[in-house]
Amino acid sequence: MTKDEIIYAAFKAWGCNYYRKTSLSQLAGELKVSKPAFYRHFINKQALTAAMTERFLDDFAGFIKVDLEKAQSMEPDDGISAIIGSMSEFFGQNVYALIFSLMSFYDKNMDKLYIAEQLKTRGADMASLQQIISKKYAVNTSIIRLIFASLTFHMSYFHKTNNSLKNPPLPEDIQKIKLTICGLVKHGLGLTAENTAGNGTKSPDFDKLEKLLEGMTFNTEAEPFFKAVAEAVAEAGPWDVSLDMVAKKLGMSKSSLYGHFKNRKDMLRRLFVTEFKRIIEFARQGINLSSDTSEQLYLGLFSISVYLRSRPEILIAMDWIRTRKLNLGKPEKNMEVFRLFEDVEIEQLKNAGEDEKRRASHWILYLLINILAHPAEMEINDRNDSIRSLYKFIIFGLGGFEK
Repeated sequence: MTKDEIIYAAFKAWGCNYYRKTSLSQLAGELKVSKPAFYRHFINKQALTAAMTERFLDDFAGFIKVDLEKAQSMEPDDGISAIIGSMSEFFGQNVYALIFSLMSFYDKNMDKLYIAEQLKTRGADMASLQQIISKKYAVNTSIIRLIFASLTFHMSYFHKTNNSLKNPPLPEDIQKIKLTICGLVKHGLGLTAENTAGNGTKSPDFDKLEKLLEGMTFNTEAEPFFKAVAEAVAEAGPWDVSLDMVAKKLGMSKSSLYGHFKNRKDMLRRLFVTEFKRIIEFARQGINLSSDTSEQLYLGLFSISVYLRSRPEILIAMDWIRTRKLNLGKPEKNMEVFRLFEDVEIEQLKNAGEDEKRRASHWILYLLINILAHPAEMEINDRNDSIRSLYKFIIFGLGGFEK
C-alpha cells in the first residue's frame, strides 16, 4: 500500500471505533497487510497520527479557503454564512474527518493555536471569521467557540441519525443541515423581542431570576456508589474506568460491587441515567418558578449550571459524552432527556417534530456542558455572564449581540 492509502485507511478503520483502539497491529489487521508494510512508511503510531493530522489540515484548508477569501468582500451576514456553510459541507462530506477532529481536540492532540497557525499557512486564516462577525456583532472569543460547538454538535447529530459510517449522506441532506446550522448561528431558535419579554427588551431580568434560584434549596448530594463511579469516570474516562477503580474508592471488594452493578456497562449506564434524571429534575425546579417563556428557559439553564458546578465529577463525566460514542444500550422509556425543556413553549418549536425538539434540547445541554467544563478555553471570567451569553445565543444567535 502507498503512504496515502494507509493514511486514508487509518481515518476509516480507526474512525469506525472512535479511536478507542489505535494500534498499528489493529490497523494492519483491518487492511490485511503486514506490520512491516507500515514500517516502510511510518516508524510508529505517533508518526502515522502526525501524518493524519497533516492530511486533515490540508483537506480542511483546501476545502474552505476559497469561501474564506470570498467572504471578505461580502456583507457580514452573507460572509458568516459562507464560511459556516463551507465548514458544514466539509464535515458533512467527511464523517471520518469530523470524528478525527473531535477526538484530537478533546484529547489535546491538536493545540488550538497550532491548528490556527497551520491553517493560516495553508491559506485558511480562521481569524477572518471573527473579523467579519465583529463588523456587525459585539462578540468575544466565547461566542465564537459557541458557534464552532454548534456546528460540531449538529454535524455529529446529523451523522449519527443518518448512520453515515454505513450510509454516506446524500448531497441534498448535507445542504439541509448546512442551512439549519447557518440559521441557528444567525437567529438561534428564532424568537423575537416581542414574544420573549413583555418589557420589549431582548433578554429577561437576569439578576431577578438568579436571586429567585438563590432562594431555592437544591439537594446535590449523590448516593455514595454513583459518586464513586462519577469520580472514577472523571479520572479515567468512560472507556478505561473499571469496577476495580470504583471498589477501591468505596473501600470494598470488587465481588461486593457486583451486588450493585452487573458489569462495567451496567455501571456506566446507571450512572448516566441517574444523573440525567437529576439534571431534568433541577431544570424543571427552575422552570416552574415562572410562567414566562424567556424566563423559563434561563431558569432551566441556570438551575442545571448550579447542579453541575456543585458536582465537578459529574460535569467532567458529562463532558466525556459530548464527544464520545458510548454504547450503553437503549434509554429507559421514561428517560426523555430530549424533552428537557418540554415545558418551555418555544415558539419556533411548537409545531416541530419530535426529532427537531430532541435535537434542540440536546444542543442546549451540549453547549451548557461545553462552557461549564472549559471556562478557561472559553475565556470566561464571570460564571453568570457565561450563562447569560449562552441564553442569548440559543434564543437569538448572533442577532442577540448586534451592535
